[in-house]
Amino acid sequence: MGILRIMMLPKIQLLAVLAFGVAMLLIENQIQKLDESRAKLERTIARHEVAEVEQRHSEYGGGREVSPIVENDDTVIIYNRVPKTASTSFTNIAYDLCGKNRFHVLHINTTKNNPVMSLQDQVRFVRNVTSWREMKPGFYHGHVAYLDFSKHGMKGKPLYINVVRDPIERLVSYYYFLRFGDDYRPGLRRRKQGDKKTFDECVSSGGSDCAPEKLWLQIPFFCGHYSECWNAGSRWALEQAKYNLVNEYLLVGVTEELEDFIMILEAALPRFFKGATDLYRTGKKSHLRKTTEKKPPTKETIAKLQQSNIWKIENEFYEFALEQFQFVRAHAVREKDGELFVLAQSFFYEKIYPKVN
Repeated sequence: MGILRIMMLPKIQLLAVLAFGVAMLLIENQIQKLDESRAKLERTIARHEVAEVEQRHSEYGGGREVSPIVENDDTVIIYNRVPKTASTSFTNIAYDLCGKNRFHVLHINTTKNNPVMSLQDQVRFVRNVTSWREMKPGFYHGHVAYLDFSKHGMKGKPLYINVVRDPIERLVSYYYFLRFGDDYRPGLRRRKQGDKKTFDECVSSGGSDCAPEKLWLQIPFFCGHYSECWNAGSRWALEQAKYNLVNEYLLVGVTEELEDFIMILEAALPRFFKGATDLYRTGKKSHLRKTTEKKPPTKETIAKLQQSNIWKIENEFYEFALEQFQFVRAHAVREKDGELFVLAQSFFYEKIYPKVN
């Protein structure tokens, strides 16, 4: 009998431990539910407080309707697009959306596609963009270098956006584009039409159209209207381009991840880009422009270009832009089942004072 009592003791202890564990799980579950309820209550109270404040402001303002900030019709976006970075594909989306989303799209057409404006044209352009109210909200796009509006005495600045591409891939695409064009306007005669030399042959023979100096384009487009920006291989230009990218651009994407760039823009600026992601995935124009007859370069060709200091600096800027974009994306979207989803708003307001009596 004593032995039986001893054998039953561990079983009773085991059952007690299991019962305790189940009880703790139930308590944790209840605590979690209470935390969720508290969070919901806080959000509800915060929304109520915000509504009260907005109502009070409306009453003090004589009943005038207050337009939400997101619907600000004075917004101007400038997309100073770098050639051969999928800029036409992206711009076509803006043209497709402008009627539905009620904004204007304007192409900045410079003489001979010169990305540098004269000083007098800079002044004209800044004044046009700033004061042309009939064209607001507006989306301006063109192959022009970055222009600092504050340098011209303007307090309000446009929102700059852009896209960059792997420097060698961009140059290869541009090389074949000048010779064979693309499927956007296949009948248009290109400047180098008839030249059948491949990019590999060009690099091997030391041709001017594939020289390392031709890689120097993305940095000056971000650096702007300073003489040093266009000095191929300038580290000052590199640092200025980095500074502008971080401080003056709302978002800079990469060609290789264009859909993610569009998705983030739609989440950040729905006034312009609502519906852009679906349009990019399903629209015909988005995938229309592709350079024809393009042959990928050999490893030997790539290695030869990568020996140049110009490539090293341009690639450093590209890697910098890519890292920044991936940082922004990591905080803006999440991947689930192989698809990206934009994160919902993760902040709200609370403890709003003074309280309404």
